[in-house]
Amino acid sequence: MDQPRSFRFDLEAAGLTPPENGILSKTLFEDDRIRIFGFAFDAGQTLSEHTASVPAMIAIVSGRARVGLGDDGECEPRAGEWIYLQARLPHSVVAIEPTVMLLAMLR
Repeated sequence: MDQPRSFRFDLEAAGLTPPENGILSKTLFEDDRIRIFGFAFDAGQTLSEHTASVPAMIAIVSGRARVGLGDDGECEPRAGEWIYLQARLPHSVVAIEPTVMLLAMLR
């Protein structure tokens, strides 16, 4: 089956609204080269430290989060910034305020 040459997605229509005292995650797109997820975190919600077997990119759409990057320390990317993660880099996310984030896992 042929893959589309382009893909357009409306984040607002996806309903990525941070739930009260929770985390929402949705698969937004997937093909044989990439998987894109949307996350919405209420303030104080955490993805504990973990690793991925493939490289990934995190993009902050709105809000503010603290991203742990293993031995590389932490950063607080602003809306519009993204972070590249090599495969197997330990990482974590803590929402400082209600936050919407995209995660792209590269294959």
